[in-house]
Order: sequence, then structure tokens, then C-alpha cells
Amino acid sequence: MPYKSQAVAKYYFVAAIALFVGQILFGLVMGLQYVMGDFLFPEIPFNVARMVHTNLLIVWLLFGFMGASYYLVPEEAETELYSPMLALGLFWIFLIAGALTILGYLLVPYATLAEITMNDLLPTMGREFLEQPTITKIGIVIVALGFLFNIGMTVLKGKKTVVSLVLLMGLTGLAVFFLFSFYNPTNLVLDKYFWWWVVHLWVEGVWELILGAILAFVLIKVTGVDREIIEKWLYIIIAMTLITGIIGTGHHYYWIGTPDYWSWWGSIFSALEPIPFFLMVVYAFTMVYKRRREHPNKAATLWALGTAVMAFLGAGVWGFLHTLAPVNYYTHGTQLTAAHGHMAFYGAYVMIVLTMISYAMPIIRGRAAANSERSQLWEMWSFWLMTVSMVFITLFLTAAGVLQTWLQRYTDAPLDFMTTQSKIEIFYWLREGAGAVFLIGLIVYIASFFVGSKDEERTVS
Repeated sequence: MPYKSQAVAKYYFVAAIALFVGQILFGLVMGLQYVMGDFLFPEIPFNVARMVHTNLLIVWLLFGFMGASYYLVPEEAETELYSPMLALGLFWIFLIAGALTILGYLLVPYATLAEITMNDLLPTMGREFLEQPTITKIGIVIVALGFLFNIGMTVLKGKKTVVSLVLLMGLTGLAVFFLFSFYNPTNLVLDKYFWWWVVHLWVEGVWELILGAILAFVLIKVTGVDREIIEKWLYIIIAMTLITGIIGTGHHYYWIGTPDYWSWWGSIFSALEPIPFFLMVVYAFTMVYKRRREHPNKAATLWALGTAVMAFLGAGVWGFLHTLAPVNYYTHGTQLTAAHGHMAFYGAYVMIVLTMISYAMPIIRGRAAANSERSQLWEMWSFWLMTVSMVFITLFLTAAGVLQTWLQRYTDAPLDFMTTQSKIEIFYWLREGAGAVFLIGLIVYIASFFVGSKDEERTVS
């Protein structure tokens, strides 16, 4: 490890994986509640399980992005982190605040939680994905500002590279667009309009810059391809991401009371959104094909390639399936949305965090470049278990969504919601089985860092 301060990333990575396990466990609970409505009721109602599942996803990915930044930036800037103590202090603040928030969801009725956190002074609660109490949101802003200060000062005092600057741009955008979570107008159309400025412009905008920067960093390390070549690809990808992603926000505006022109703008630009993801696939495989060395960390290379492919399929192909206004008219809010969301989040963001952990953790733990071959074999098994099970989760939800659209919305004699749900129940059971396999894959991933931990490693060739 070139710089001692990079070790702070380990805390973030460990917390991220622990919270990831929690997210999957609550996902399995929700999956059972789809088919066994009273499962764990009233202890954990469905709405609470869903809040915990989605909030854990957001929080652990943020931990992953922060850990990746604390590892990546010192190496790119060729200098120690500006303040390792600040990074460690913010870690504990974020972890404790996040844990207390999740416990609040589980132990306190949501209305009571809003009351005791004084939500009436600055109402921000009650919206999907932004359910956090106002006091937690303020804490997130404080952590984000401290984090950006730390990263920004490290970049300023050291070498400036395209990778670190793109990452800094994405992280700054993440912090800026989160501020719209504090804007909660009483008009429902305005509320949903600006709500997407957080949700969409995170996952289909600035988070993609973070994804691109981390992927570029790992590819530089594992392939030995000239930095200039990778940076040129990165410029093209982030330009297409911002052009299509920002205006593509319009595909969320079709049916919420906004002007009709959004049907055209949203359809056209969101239909172009798969392009940067396709470029990412070509880019990743081209860099690996042109590699100048055989890096011993085969697992990290596999995760990097898998990220590009699964992000293209989940965010690109499955996003395109129901993004055009005439199609979305029938499909919005169905299980097709869930199918797209699961594969897109896994492919674009879960996998890139696991890529970075796979590359960085062996070095942080004292190895020259990679875990032992036995450890990597376990890790590659985890890759295939999680990735293949996520493909099946997506396929089962897609089948459920297509049938739901037909039975409930498109046919001349539409069925009511609950009757439709009973007819697609088989797909929920299949999804639950695939989810159990995913959890096994995650357990194998964690175990890979301990299996063969004393075995020797091969050096870079």
C-alpha cells in the first residue's frame, strides 16, 4: 500500500459489506411477505421492511463510495490523505447515525419517529427513498461536506488526474442534489418533480461519474494500459452520461401532471441512456484485451468486466424496455420497474463497490497485489452465484411485470390488483428462491477473505 492513510478505507469497506448483508436479509423478508402476507407481522410490517431494505442499500453504497474514494484519491494524487482523523471521525458519525435511523424505523412507529425528531419544524419525511428523519438528513449533509473537504484538499495538494477529478465531480454532484431532499412542497406535482432531482440525478447522473472513475482506476491498475487511453474513453462515457441522464429525467415526468413535451424529451433522451453503458462494456473489454501485464488479482478483473456487462443489461437494456412513453403508459409502477431497478443497482453500483473492495482490500491487509488463488476461487464463485441469481431475479420479476401489465392494464377485461397478484404469485416464489442463492453468494464472498488467507500469492507479471 503506497500511502498509509489509504488504510482508513478498510473501515468503510467492512461497514459497507455488513450493511449489505442486512439489506439482503430484509429483501428476503419482503419477498416472503409478498407470498405470506402475515410473515413477521406486526413486528416488521411490509412498509417498514421496504424502508429498511432501500435505506440500507443507499447507506452501504455511500459507505462503499467513500471507502473507494479514500483509497483511490491518495494514490491518484500521489500524496497522503489530507486528514485521516477526519475520515475516521466521519465514519463513526455516519455509522452511528445510520444505525440509529434503521433502529428508529424498526422500533418506533413512523409517525412517532417524525414527531420525536421534530419533523414539523422542517418537514422532509414520508417520501420514498427519502424517509430519513430530518435530523438524519442534516447529519448526512454534514458528513458529505466533511468528506468532500477531505477529498478536495487531498486533490488540491497533490497531483491532479482525470480519474480523481471525475470522481470529485460525481461526489460533489451527489452532495448537491441531495439538498433537494429538504425541499418538500405541498403541491404533489412539484413534490414529485423535484424528488426525481435527488433520485434520478443520483443513480442516472452523478453516481455514474463515480462508477466511471472507480472502473477507470481499477482498469489502469489491473491492465497496465496507458492512462491516456483510458482517460479518453472516460471523457466520452461521462459526456454521454450527463447529456442523456440529465434530460432523460423527463421519463419520470410522463404521468405526474407536467407539460406534454416531457413525453418527447423523456422518451428520446432516455432511449439514448443505454449508449454510455454500451460504451462502458466495449471500453472494459478492450482495456483487458490490450492489457500489458497479467495482474494476479483475477477476481477484481472479473468484477470489473461484470460491472460493465451487468450495468449495460440492467440500466441500459431493462431501462429501455419500458422507458418510451407509449410503453410506460401501461408498465409504470409494475414489477417491470422492480426488475429494472434490481439489475441496474446491482450491475452499476453494487458490483463497482465490490470491484474496488476486491482490488483494494488484499493490499490494505498487507498483500502485494492480491489474495491467494484459493481465496480468489471462492470469490469468483461468489461472483457467479450473486450475478446469475440476480439475472434470474430480474427474469422472474420481468415475467411477473409483463403478466401484470396484461392482466391488470392492457386487456379488455382488466382484473383488480389483488386478483392479478395471486395469478403471478409463482414468480414471487421463484424470485425468493433466487434471492436465497444470492445470499449464499454474498456469504461466500465474505468467506473468500478468510479462506486461504495464509496462502502465498503470485506477484504481478
